[in-house]
Parts: sequence; C-alpha cells; structure tokens
Amino acid sequence: MKAPFLALSLTVISLLAGSSANAQTNQTTTAAPQTGDSSITANRALGEVKVIDTAAKQLIIKTDAGSLVTVALSDGTSFMRVAPGEKTLTNATKITFGDVAEGDRVMAMGKVSDDRKLVPARTLIVMTKADLAKKQEADRAEWKRRGILGIITALKPETKEITITSRAMAGPQSITIPVSEKVELRRYAPDSIKFADAQTAKFDELKVGDQLRALGERDTAGTTFTAEKVVTGSFKTVAGVITAVDAATGELKINDMQTKQPLTIVVKHDAVLRKFPAAGEMGGGMMMGRPGGGGAGGQAAAGSGPGAGAAGPGAGGGMRMGGGAMNVQEMLERLPTIALSEVKVGDTIIVSSTKGADPSRLTAISLISGADTLLNMLAARQPQPSGQTAPNPAAGLGTGIQFGIGLP
Repeated sequence: MKAPFLALSLTVISLLAGSSANAQTNQTTTAAPQTGDSSITANRALGEVKVIDTAAKQLIIKTDAGSLVTVALSDGTSFMRVAPGEKTLTNATKITFGDVAEGDRVMAMGKVSDDRKLVPARTLIVMTKADLAKKQEADRAEWKRRGILGIITALKPETKEITITSRAMAGPQSITIPVSEKVELRRYAPDSIKFADAQTAKFDELKVGDQLRALGERDTAGTTFTAEKVVTGSFKTVAGVITAVDAATGELKINDMQTKQPLTIVVKHDAVLRKFPAAGEMGGGMMMGRPGGGGAGGQAAAGSGPGAGAAGPGAGGGMRMGGGAMNVQEMLERLPTIALSEVKVGDTIIVSSTKGADPSRLTAISLISGADTLLNMLAARQPQPSGQTAPNPAAGLGTGIQFGIGLP
C-alpha cells in the first residue's frame, strides 16, 4: 500500500499546487457546467473552499472550471495539511475540520456521486490560502529577479536553441536560449489564461512570433540565457474603446483599433486587470526610454534587474521612470490592479489573450484600462508616415507590449 500511496501523493501535490491565488478574486463569475471538469474524477474532487457548514459537517468547493461540489465529512475523515512546494505527503501535518478555512485549496478523496456534485471524503488534503499566497509571492519575486521575457525570432531544432528579442528601453536585444533535456518546457493551450495551467511541451511545438518567459541566468555578455524553466505561448494583443460592459457575464465589447472589427472580451476571475495613470496623474511624466531620462542611470540598459530604474512616485505624486532602465513589461507589471467594476464604457483598453478557436471572442489574460495614454506615448516614438500630422495610437501595439505570459 505504501508505494501506491506515495505515487498518489505526488499527483495530489502537483494538482493542489497547480493553482495559486490571483489578483482578481473579487469579480463575479458563474458556475460552469458539471461536466467535462478535469478537477473532478470518480475518486476525488479538487477546488477552493467557498462555504463551510460546521453544523452539517460539509464544505462547498469550487473547481478551477467553476463547478460546485459538496464535500461531506465524517468522524472518520482524515484531515491533512501540506505546504506548497512539498513533493510528497511525507511531511503532511494532521489537522482538524476546525482548521479548514474559506479560500483554502483542498482535495477531497472519496467516491464521487454519479452527478459529480457530492463526495463523501475519506481524506481531505489542504493547502491553506495563506501558504499558497506566500508561495506565490516567493515564486513571482524569483521570476522577476531571475526571469526574462521576449519574442521568439528564430528556432534551431538541430541544436534546440531559441533566439528571442527582449525589448528594453534602449531598444531590442537578441538573446540565445539553449534548451537541454533538463529544461522544463511548458506552453499555454489555446484559450488558456493561467500561467499555472501551461502544459508540458516539446521543442517542435514552438513557433516564431511566440512570447516566451524563462527563468534562469544570463551570461556576463548578456547574449545567452541558461534556462531552468521556459514557458511559451501564441498570444494576440488588441486595443480598442469599450462600447458595452456586462458585469454579470464578465464580457466587454470593443471595436478593434487595428481591424475596426467588433470583438467580445471575456474577463474571467483569473484575468489580471490594471489601470494606467492618466497623463495628468504622472507628475513630471513617465520616462519612456529617453537617453539620460531624468535619472542617474543615463541611457537605458537592456536586461536591467528589477531594482534599477524602478517606477515610483514622481515629483507630482504620479509615476515616473527613473534612469530609463526599466522596460515596458516591467512598468506594466507594477501598475495597480483593479476590479472589473472599475472598467467603464468609453475606456480605452489593451487586452492580451491566447489565440483561440473564435477570433471574434478573446479570453483576457491581462487587461490595461486607461491605455490611450500609453498607446499615444508609444506611438509617438514610431516614425510617422509622410503627411500624417498626429501619431496613430494603434502603432503603439507593436512596441514592447508583451504581457500575454504573466507571472506565477
């Protein structure tokens, strides 16, 4: 029995740790149908605790797909707490029903009912909300400190080398990433929006034009990156003015700024929404890579660390770019998050999504509201066609906006 238990524990830990706390927990979502949910099998259900009924000794959990499952507990139920990052249940701690809290991530082990709505749990394995948040914060800090982001510009299958262009304020830089057998390679599936849901991939699945985020170390010359983990995906970035908002379904309507076609933007609770400050809120202005731009750092340095040129309060209380060393991606990731209720008709937004089956519907991974300021700033840096008196805001979409692949 011990060997099967340990093998099962590896699966349990992997599934439990596969979903982490996200920034947009306050948005309204509807429960998904109770069919085709990979978080529910014949012998277990996995999800976040939403309701605790102490008197009835029951939990209601919500799976990643949105299904609601009632977990019936008894005096014979075994409660185990495991920390994120553990590989087996060897170090699990025995807890009680009273230790389980809303927001915890649990796996209920037991025979699931035929309608997939009830599981009498023999064992309840718990990762607490606090432990998950702490692990996510540590993972994000590591990816910011040791990570790199760029667009795949070339692939060498014979040597398994990836060449990317990583954009800093000083301009694009070409970087080579060797992919050995030790590198963990994952890829976003179509219509997937979560970093944690990226699936194991092979080198031949990669495509020129894909976005790539890697964790590892850059060489001293800054031209080669030795990766431990690589995540890629084919993403679509669009911009437009919101024409309608349906908060109940989490859907927005826009007209694509480039194609002029109508689009529906689906905003699920895992999407990250951010607000770009208006021009009047940026104090002395945001330094968009001008040489020597307002700081001691001088001209922007590609591949600078997160501590250099950080965005922060400007002289007028707004945001500034000190030293010009931060790239556009880093700047966007530091913007404050907002709720869907703060997004209004008339707002200009930029949305990133994976390329899905229906080109007229995009499921948002990241969304930036107030994007007219950002687009105008980026467009102003591009060469203007002869006779054009004002920059075309859509021209800014291709200038360093790479926020499809988020952070853990």
